[in-house]
Amino acid sequence: MKRKGVSIKKKPLNKPFRLPKGSSKKFGVYVKGSGDKPKKVTFGDPNMPIKKNIPANKKSFLARHNCAAKKDKTTAGYWSCKMWA
Repeated sequence: MKRKGVSIKKKPLNKPFRLPKGSSKKFGVYVKGSGDKPKKVTFGDPNMPIKKNIPANKKSFLARHNCAAKKDKTTAGYWSCKMWA
């Protein structure tokens, strides 16, 4: 009997990847969800560039999104902040 979904053994966990053009989000990442199944978290605006190399932009983003408080790996906010950190 085949299980629907994604096998943990086949997908690398906690490694962000870029989604194809035309997607509603820019990046995706597989994280360990509840139980044995991985969860796909998508994040990022596909039409906006990430300018994390500009210190003022980085500081502003991290403060605006309250990145110091984001600890749950199953949320898009956590991964978005991690890309900027």
